[in-house]
Amino acid sequence: MMLNSIYVDNLIKTALLEDINYLDTTTDYLIDEEQENSAKFLAKSDGILCGIEVALRVFEILQPNGFETKIYKHDGDKLKKGDIIAEIHGKTRTILKGERTALNLIQHMSGVATATNKAVELVKGTNASIADTRKTLPGLRPIQKYAVTVGGGRNHRYNLSDAAMLKDNHIDAGGGIANAVAKLKKRLGHMTKIELEVRNLDELKQALAADVDVIMLDNMTPEMMKEAVKITDGKALLEASGNITDETLKEVAQTGVDIISMGALTHSVTAFDISLKITE
Repeated sequence: MMLNSIYVDNLIKTALLEDINYLDTTTDYLIDEEQENSAKFLAKSDGILCGIEVALRVFEILQPNGFETKIYKHDGDKLKKGDIIAEIHGKTRTILKGERTALNLIQHMSGVATATNKAVELVKGTNASIADTRKTLPGLRPIQKYAVTVGGGRNHRYNLSDAAMLKDNHIDAGGGIANAVAKLKKRLGHMTKIELEVRNLDELKQALAADVDVIMLDNMTPEMMKEAVKITDGKALLEASGNITDETLKEVAQTGVDIISMGALTHSVTAFDISLKITE
């Protein structure tokens, strides 16, 4: 996945306007307009870097001319505590005004990438891939889904337009599995896949009879998932979802499912600890 530069700039500008409003009371009254300094981004923990170019773009927007950067670590690189990620040089006001916005973005994105990479490592040796969900923070979906791919995961559908996905409420409101799938197939183009959420093995059999492309096993036990894999026998992709944690992840992967989707990768991830320190 690639980030759209227009989206990134708009996101940063929104964040800067939220943070600065009409002036930075401390910086604008304390620091001379022509003063310059250098600073460096430092990793304060071990993990996966994501968002360094987004973070640096904050300063470039604040100071379009004469702002210098040196990048030593790139998105996807493994960080060790104490690593210098990048160095910057420019007007001191620029560094101080952009610091928090830049750190908020790179810490969050690196947190998502690090959590994803941990999950990917836990399922190594199995058939399962790790995917995100639509449980993203409003306005941040592009950078969160990008961070998942940097961490080695895959993106589920980006939004409601990407695929037809029948969840429990769709099924209940649409007259049951067979009726809902048949109605969709009459209207969908040949390029659009159908995924269907099932709550038990009886619904799984109905989903197979309806010939859907992907079946989500919602909140099933590992024992039920193993049985679902046997019943499905490769006729559809199987996605496990619902309350899956790092502690249960490997057991779920070992059931033979194809995909494990985890909302926690984006909706409740811990920020990765990175600091920005003035060096001169």
